[in-house]
Amino acid sequence: MEVKIGVQNVAREVVVESGKSPEEIEALVTAALTKGGLLNLVDDSGRRVIVPVATIGYVDLGAAKKGSVGFGTL
Repeated sequence: MEVKIGVQNVAREVVVESGKSPEEIEALVTAALTKGGLLNLVDDSGRRVIVPVATIGYVDLGAAKKGSVGFGTL
């Protein structure tokens, strides 16, 4: 699923592709916001994204990525 994080005073959003469910991501975000400090997410390729919770403007949880149909590369 695609997770978009809007950071205050930054023009671009942070985009992370994660294999976790929306409920798992929501629990991580809620825990980070409750405790303060940092939101720590790992994407499908192993890239780690760490965002200070004080600068988070929004978190957009996208739908699970579906397989594409057509003549795309595999």
